[in-house]
Amino acid sequence: MTEIRHADEAAAIKAATLIESLPWVREFSNKIIVVKFGGNAMVSAELTRAFAEDMVYLHTVGIKPVIVHGGGPQITAELERLNIPSEFKGGYRVTTSEAMEVVRSVLTNQVSGDLVAQINEHGPIGQSVSGEDAGLFLAERRGVEIDGEEVDLGHVGEVVEVNPAAVSAQIQAGRIPVVSSLAPDRDNPSESLNVNADEAAASLAVALGAAKLVILTDVAGLYADWPNKDSLVSHIDAEELRELLPSLETGMIPKMTACLHAVEGGVPKSAIIDGRVPHSILLEIFTPAGSGTEVALTN
Repeated sequence: MTEIRHADEAAAIKAATLIESLPWVREFSNKIIVVKFGGNAMVSAELTRAFAEDMVYLHTVGIKPVIVHGGGPQITAELERLNIPSEFKGGYRVTTSEAMEVVRSVLTNQVSGDLVAQINEHGPIGQSVSGEDAGLFLAERRGVEIDGEEVDLGHVGEVVEVNPAAVSAQIQAGRIPVVSSLAPDRDNPSESLNVNADEAAASLAVALGAAKLVILTDVAGLYADWPNKDSLVSHIDAEELRELLPSLETGMIPKMTACLHAVEGGVPKSAIIDGRVPHSILLEIFTPAGSGTEVALTN
């Protein structure tokens, strides 16, 4: 009898969870959510599988997920294997011509390929799309300012134009696009640039008219006073974030800048969430509390 009661209680909890998600399913049904896949979720087989399941779940309940990814850990590992020097400046990877070939190979062949394969275990719905395809992204070379001086980053760019037609076509065909963060150099189209995946995701979210941008990272969210764990921010408006940006830890600045870019470009909400937690994106989308830090024009 005790076992039956426990089974009934577990079933009731599952039913309550499904009912709780119903308003959010309705809110986001038939809408686009752009998700930046990165951090520890990219290097943990368990977390990658959970992420792929989450994307299939969103697709199944009528939401239209679009994935944008980088490949930092995999790129670093491959550069080390090939004895190609690599360094970061101002939160961005310095990318030489030699390193750029490795970046392209890792992003298009390894990261996109693996993620699409895991999505397609649930049906032929995942599709790789390179940022170099069909004019999806165009970028301009960028440097970074460190201590008042402009530092060259090599084959690194920022997205300046987005033509989402290739991604929109995949969405309309009922697929989940998996987009790699590469872009032709607008001033030299024969060359490609390594673009920050957070920035690329934000630009694509704006171009697609997405309902939300979600960025996976390796912390629980935005801390107003890092590393004080009690300073975690659950919600912040764009004006507050803009004022806070200069004081943030270097690695967090591109992510929060991307969130700010998205909401100022018309995306109603953006968020950073902890990709180390399995199914954190479902918690973010389908529960009132969410799972990270949400950014909007107003609280």
